[in-house]
Amino acid sequence: MARRLISSGSRFEQDVGYSRAVVDGEWVFVSGTTGFDYDTMAISDNLLDQTEQCLKNIQSALRQAGADFGDVVRVSYILPKGERFSECWPVLRKYFGASRPAMTMISAGLLDPRMQIEIEVTARRRTA
Repeated sequence: MARRLISSGSRFEQDVGYSRAVVDGEWVFVSGTTGFDYDTMAISDNLLDQTEQCLKNIQSALRQAGADFGDVVRVSYILPKGERFSECWPVLRKYFGASRPAMTMISAGLLDPRMQIEIEVTARRRTA
């Protein structure tokens, strides 16, 4: 199966030169995704709203790839303020509570100071 690129239409993808997701056989690699609403390029100043929007953006990419959250095997979270990670747990549990992928949380600066979380996932489609 050929490699397939998925775009969200975000200007970041064009400016930097990357894809929202790459499908390679049964594997789906979703780039680090922030809480921007790509239709409006707006971002909430609320961490939980950003977390929810990140996951909606990821869900869109997964669906385009023929996958869903149940296929996610690895997730990485990046927050500038690592001490706030526990505030996100209820939202994260809503999306990953059933599949319980392997995870990493990193505290690091993000590209735009408005960004409070970035999430990256790797999924393995059950039917490629």
